[in-house]
Amino acid sequence: MNARANPTVLISGAGVAGPTAAYWLARHGFRPTVVERAAGLRSSGSPVDVRGRAVEVAERMGVMERLREAATDATALSFVNRSGRQVGRVDMRALRQAAGSREVELPRTSLAAILYQAARDSAEFRFGDTMTALSQDSGGVDVTFEKAPPRRFDMVIGADGLHSATRRLAFGPEPGFVRHKGLYVATLQLNAPAEHQRDVVMYSAPGRMVAIHPVRGRAMAAFIFRHPAVESLDHRDIEQHKQLITDVYAGGGWRLPELLDRVRAASDLWLDSVSQVRMDRWAAGRVALVGDAASSVSLFGDGSTLAMAGAYTLAEELAAARTDPRPAFACYEAKHRTLTGPRQGSIAIAAALMVPATRTGITARNLATRLWPAAAAAGWVRNRISPRHEPSQATT
Repeated sequence: MNARANPTVLISGAGVAGPTAAYWLARHGFRPTVVERAAGLRSSGSPVDVRGRAVEVAERMGVMERLREAATDATALSFVNRSGRQVGRVDMRALRQAAGSREVELPRTSLAAILYQAARDSAEFRFGDTMTALSQDSGGVDVTFEKAPPRRFDMVIGADGLHSATRRLAFGPEPGFVRHKGLYVATLQLNAPAEHQRDVVMYSAPGRMVAIHPVRGRAMAAFIFRHPAVESLDHRDIEQHKQLITDVYAGGGWRLPELLDRVRAASDLWLDSVSQVRMDRWAAGRVALVGDAASSVSLFGDGSTLAMAGAYTLAEELAAARTDPRPAFACYEAKHRTLTGPRQGSIAIAAALMVPATRTGITARNLATRLWPAAAAAGWVRNRISPRHEPSQATT
């Protein structure tokens, strides 16, 4: 980093980690620019959790009240069979109380929008563009964009998710770092009132799950299914995504015929693989990664929590270093890996819980739900919800 008072930072990605990093870097006197490939904030995606350390980061940003106002209405998981009869139920409020949690669940779109609104007055945001080349030397990084003229920055931060362009340009092709974990997730806004205002209603068949989630009174459908990696999958091709979902769920019970009709007619559908990112290092010279770009780890919610925590830690370390980002990147990575490391193995547990591979597994899961609100809740929370080794204060 140059010794001048206000170093420039390019952040790729305006999801969760990007705006969080921009907010804190601007507070520390940096000049952040956020570039986002999409024309605007994404309008689809699963509900996510803000918990643990991310709650304290959000409180320090002054946005926690807004996050709670945007929270979903879900207070329970209700498991149904193909005829719609309830065969299991979990009171999520009891689980959260057992953990002493201050977490909040909200749509990913709402989280991203609130973080963007917190950062937009102190950072430059450029939507509808992306990086196409990086070239760095001892003094900075020259960046070529798809649309905007080339610019030079003191450093670049990749907060651009599982399919990170920054990671590809600075570290190498995606297959070298991304491991498919045998599942895909898709979400669809149903644009209708939720029939059950407080329950996430879930139907399972071997290797497939579909849920209807209440989001501020409106219904959202989520599909999670086991499937080998689709080598030709284009994560921007909605018609390909529709075909994959309708093929996998054909012949299913409950409300699947209706939901598949909604899928076929959808103009906005999100689908991606459940994948894990494994990297020996998160920084190369003046380029560093944060969030899913560095360490996609989880199936249910932890990605957003870890993205916010990691962006905060990265900004704090850069503020402390000032004159050279490389030692700051190393300190950030060492600290944040203590949070991401324990979560790297959680996908298999989450998959067994939500998408059992067999009918026997579904039956066992449904029976187990009768225990969860009681003594089993504390252990389940400890092992599945609360990231281990998580500091109690948002300081580094």
